[in-house]
Amino acid sequence: MLLLRPPGVYRPQGDTSLLCEALTGAGVLRGASVLDVGTGTGMVALTAARGGARRVTAVDVSRRALLAVRVNALARGLRVRTRRGDLFSAVAGERFDVIVSNPPYVAGEPACAHGAARAWDAGLDGRRHLDRICAQAPEYLHPGGTLLMVHSALCGVRSTLGALHEAGLRASVVARRREPFGPVMNARAGRLASLGLITRGQYEEELVVIRADRAAAGTAAVRPGHRHAG
Repeated sequence: MLLLRPPGVYRPQGDTSLLCEALTGAGVLRGASVLDVGTGTGMVALTAARGGARRVTAVDVSRRALLAVRVNALARGLRVRTRRGDLFSAVAGERFDVIVSNPPYVAGEPACAHGAARAWDAGLDGRRHLDRICAQAPEYLHPGGTLLMVHSALCGVRSTLGALHEAGLRASVVARRREPFGPVMNARAGRLASLGLITRGQYEEELVVIRADRAAAGTAAVRPGHRHAG
């Protein structure tokens, strides 16, 4: 999919395509309200709109990203609502049938990112945004709703599954793919090795898509400690 991408906006890569494949194959789009958190160029939001979603909302902290989404949607005759904000802050009080996210998850830098690095930097362990999404997503899902999120296995798949279960969602890994490091990861390989997140000479990572479902109305939620890793 050829997309407008202004400078500083995250370029769709293997993680984006893996998430799009998982979304279209999940059987959750027809007639759904969809929220794309950290939309970037809007590739996942556009996939949702094309796939039969009733309403699609794309959120990003970057004004350039939201401009790209609007142009990319207009060029394809698709309707995507855009909102600027940090994760869920732009849609406070709303709920959705499906939430999708390809959040920043690159580990290795302790300071908060600025500029283009906001699209990938996520603290020393890569979980600065992942943990917030896991904790907050249930509040924004309708009963019976679904969260689909992609990140590197280097950030801790068990940590994500555990956080989602603690939040009351039933979670499992639904897609995996090994990918060579991109420019950011290659530049940070030495730092990641010193932190023990990769081995010396490692230049690929496993990407995972995690699906988490909120119990339907009238159905008991997952109790902490009762986990289904899939």
